[in-house]
Amino acid sequence: MGLPISPPPPAPAGLLDRFAAERVTGALSGPHGCFYFLDGAVYCIESTAAPGLGSRLTAAGKLPPQGWEHAAEAAGERRTGGRFLVEEGWLTQGELEICHLAALLDAAFFALELPPEAASFTPGTAHWLGVIRPVSITALQQATARRRALLDRLQPWAAADTSPVIPAGTPVPAATTRRQRRLLDRADGRHTPYELARLLGESAFATLLDIRLLAAAGLVLVPPPPAPLPRRRPGACLDAPPAPATAPHPAPAPQRSVPDIFDTTDPNIALLVRLRTALEEEL
Repeated sequence: MGLPISPPPPAPAGLLDRFAAERVTGALSGPHGCFYFLDGAVYCIESTAAPGLGSRLTAAGKLPPQGWEHAAEAAGERRTGGRFLVEEGWLTQGELEICHLAALLDAAFFALELPPEAASFTPGTAHWLGVIRPVSITALQQATARRRALLDRLQPWAAADTSPVIPAGTPVPAATTRRQRRLLDRADGRHTPYELARLLGESAFATLLDIRLLAAAGLVLVPPPPAPLPRRRPGACLDAPPAPATAPHPAPAPQRSVPDIFDTTDPNIALLVRLRTALEEEL
């Protein structure tokens, strides 16, 4: 399964807005995922970059290893897989809705790139999970724009998105979140942020954001920029040995425009940190 080289740019609004205005029902496939529509609203997204709902629930211990497959088999033609999860007692209705929305928004961040020439629509196709809580195209676009703005604030550390995560080996501040500590514990120099997200059943967007934050704090090594190609002098030997490869280096000092992620003296930042920590503990 291929992964995007970097988070894709937002989709052209026209295609999605047209589907919403026409109140279509069916499946829309694009380069990075598939959207399932009901009357112009999106109720499920499968993305090539973000862990799906099944991976998240299994990693969190909410489902037994084969529970997702059992739900898919039990869904039948009525597409009631979500109801099966609740009736089996694995999830409450509230847990299902919260976890499903989190997975849907995560997938939307990567799948919203939908160039018309690369998209295909199949009318009437439904997802076996069923309709949990439809979300409007406008809400998806707004949520994705807010998330993109958060990630863009840490653009100097974007090189860490697709390279293996290598801890810097420096002491980890006590103010790091549980999810950030889990990422550092699992980082082995081989797995990229996308792969770590799948291994841990975490949000791919939140993983990218955390890795950039950790890189900005000097806790994760950032690969050096590619060296420019040397200009060949007239008469120079074409078989000259290549320059030695350079190793990853510590992240540059955070710019002033990026807030200190461990500074909770700002009451707004402190509130957000407490809310996020509470949600992580609940889910």
